[in-house]
Amino acid sequence: MRTERLSGLLVAAAALALVACGGVGSGTSSNPTPTANVGSGQLQGAGATFPEPFYTRAFYAYNQKYPQVSVNYQAIGSGGGIQQFTKGTVDFGASDVPMTATEIAGAGGDSTLVQLPTTIGVEAIAYNLPSVTKLQLDGTTLANIYLGTVKKWNDPAIAALNSGVSLPSTDITVVHRSDSSGTSYGFTDYLSKVSPDWKSKVGVGKAVSWPAGIGGAQNAGVGQAVKTTEGAIGYVELAYVIQSQLQYAYLKNSAGKYLQATVGGATAAAASLTGVSPTNFSITNAPGSAAYPIVSYSWVIVKIDQADATKGKALVNLWKWVVTDGQSNGKDLQYATLPKEAQDFATAQLKKVTAAGKPILS
Repeated sequence: MRTERLSGLLVAAAALALVACGGVGSGTSSNPTPTANVGSGQLQGAGATFPEPFYTRAFYAYNQKYPQVSVNYQAIGSGGGIQQFTKGTVDFGASDVPMTATEIAGAGGDSTLVQLPTTIGVEAIAYNLPSVTKLQLDGTTLANIYLGTVKKWNDPAIAALNSGVSLPSTDITVVHRSDSSGTSYGFTDYLSKVSPDWKSKVGVGKAVSWPAGIGGAQNAGVGQAVKTTEGAIGYVELAYVIQSQLQYAYLKNSAGKYLQATVGGATAAAASLTGVSPTNFSITNAPGSAAYPIVSYSWVIVKIDQADATKGKALVNLWKWVVTDGQSNGKDLQYATLPKEAQDFATAQLKKVTAAGKPILS
């Protein structure tokens, strides 16, 4: 159970559970549109925990608008989402990093699926030092903490970035994801850009060989480990950090500015990339004084050939709404709105999805 979820999200999640069980219908919606030609059925999805709060709220809002469509989403991590999609046990998979060429081949090949960006999330560097109300870190020092070469909070490398701050001699407890995770991909992608040592010794991936620390399952597991362990540090999706009321550091960006994770910082980072696609998606360590360094797109994977035309129509129309009008559901949950270019790309991908050989979207 994610006890750190905002009460508002708990309400939304409970309502969504009712949807999944058939407990919400046209009689509960203030403005249902049960006759709209958006398809129907219960959709099954699995994958990334990073966007789960946004998806939970968006799916509930969509069901209130179209009671004939409900969604059961299992947040099991990006790696798990790709596995379930490949096995064909879900209608869509969700991952914070697009599928690799090997993963695409295992799922039937590039001609059998589409991948579309759905939201933009921010990774905060959470820490637990009650006596330190403001902590500044740069990429090199953060990498060295995760490499295990900076072991105490009063290490000279950290002290040099925090003039006038009384840092404790507490041991640093490094916390990382224990599951295959797009959040880990974004974090290691950033560290590889700012630390040659990290790039050569560990590299980038959803699952890497961590040189130091303890593992936590999903964003909630890492957040909980940081919250309950004085001296801990971890990378956690911003929504979970805010909901759990965790401390989080100011991180030095590529322009030399120390910034906390914010939606505005994510928007600025996303604006630096043109031509977003499954092969051009990294927005970590983006240029610009307003860009926060650890930001990433989240993605959804859909089969092109939909065997069930009615359900396929429901799937495509759901995601078309999520990547356009539905973006408003993420703003107060710490998710940045997709840039117009990314929305257009996502919609173009959905137009490739067919039923009986014909495009579902015109």
